[in-house]
Amino acid sequence: MTTVRTRIAPSPTGDPHVGTAYIALFNLCFARLHGGQFILRIEDTDQLRSTRESEQQIFDALRWLGLEWDEGPDVGGPHGPYRQSERGDIYKKYSDELVTKGHAFPCFCSAERLERMRAQQMAKKETPRYDGHCMHLAPDEALRRIAAGESYVTRMKVPSEGICVVPDMLRGDVEIPWDRMDMQVLMKADGLPTYFLANVVDDHLMGITHVLRGEEWLPSAPKLIKLYEYFGWEQPALCYMPLLRNPDKSKLSKRKNPTSITFYQRMGFLPEAMLNYLGRMGWSMPDEREKFTLREMIEHFDIQRVSLGGPIFDMEKLSWLNGQWIRELSVDAFATQVQKWALNHEYLMKITPHVQGRVETFSQIEPLAGFFFRGALDLDPALFVHKKLDADQVRQLLQLILWKLEALRQWEKDRITGCIQSVSEHLGLKLRDAMPLMFAAITGQASSVSVLDAMEILGPDLTRFRLRQALELLGGASKKETNEWEKLLASIA
Repeated sequence: MTTVRTRIAPSPTGDPHVGTAYIALFNLCFARLHGGQFILRIEDTDQLRSTRESEQQIFDALRWLGLEWDEGPDVGGPHGPYRQSERGDIYKKYSDELVTKGHAFPCFCSAERLERMRAQQMAKKETPRYDGHCMHLAPDEALRRIAAGESYVTRMKVPSEGICVVPDMLRGDVEIPWDRMDMQVLMKADGLPTYFLANVVDDHLMGITHVLRGEEWLPSAPKLIKLYEYFGWEQPALCYMPLLRNPDKSKLSKRKNPTSITFYQRMGFLPEAMLNYLGRMGWSMPDEREKFTLREMIEHFDIQRVSLGGPIFDMEKLSWLNGQWIRELSVDAFATQVQKWALNHEYLMKITPHVQGRVETFSQIEPLAGFFFRGALDLDPALFVHKKLDADQVRQLLQLILWKLEALRQWEKDRITGCIQSVSEHLGLKLRDAMPLMFAAITGQASSVSVLDAMEILGPDLTRFRLRQALELLGGASKKETNEWEKLLASIA
């Protein structure tokens, strides 16, 4: 009997996302129910955005929730390496095999030609897809151009007509027309694989038997199925999980809902409650109880109990459930959890040097530094009235700073300062012009301890959350402003 093997394959390109934890939880439960293994693989082929800091945050966040994997980059295993960036030779071998078999081809088309082609197709209201320009090049001609050092990608061939039947564990057979499929790039010009090739090769070589992933990947499933066919491999069972949604039914996004796992840790949620809530996303216990442990979820797990309606991620509901968990703690356990959250020695030692020289009694600590122990702040709009800037300029400055900080992966005081300074200078301002607004947004006060030190101590999640909170208080950005400011952001060094 085949051992069940599932996997989660996050990209280390940002904060650890609750959607990653949600998919990881269901993969873990499915594997454990069947006595199988759960694997963590890192998809870090995006060399510009992938960082080891982000990778470590993924490990830490999943472990904080209580999710453990049997194989992975940090624990090893018989099918390593478990980082795609360390498997380049493997992908090239299989890419070359597809070219040799006639299932893929080198494509030399420039970005400019591809843009013109797609613009013409869209003008004719056609589905944008590669037109096969390089598909019929003679092999000798292709080899000559490669030998001459011409840049190229490797594309797979796909049918242009007919239907692909995708067997989904939740929906049954899903029919998707081939004319919706593009000739997918498999190997990029930098020699690294795309998601499609790397996932198929890795899942096969790592013995993955069941792939549970988000339903946003369902429309492109035919390309994965075709790759299995080209290689002559048995494809794993496919299961496309419903996406987490904002309360307005849109796809869960950080602009409408905090999406970083670390944010919920910093806000003071219990990991057991957070995991419990993610387990309720589109799934229910046979007796419909709201509160359950990971062990109980595994014992009663049935993938067919997943509902296809988009599960709503509701902060109020999560807070209510967290309250249920908190109230069932003993007094000693409650005190221990509070200490672990923010009253621990490590966190206090970060704050103490900035507070000690500013107080004369301990009772002055809370008014000065209470913001270090809060999540959301009760902000006063009057604090955002600026001597130099009008209300629209204040919103623009805060939004641009937020976007710069969202892209910051190494959360250090000097880098934080650099983000704020670069935005300020681009807008013809000095750093000191931005600081009163940062004090207001981050501390809720006109002055306090060094706000730059405070941002480093609070961490990226709470800092960004408070900036979003301030922007929401001030009216946010319209669609037109967002488009204009994003163009401006691109020009800021």
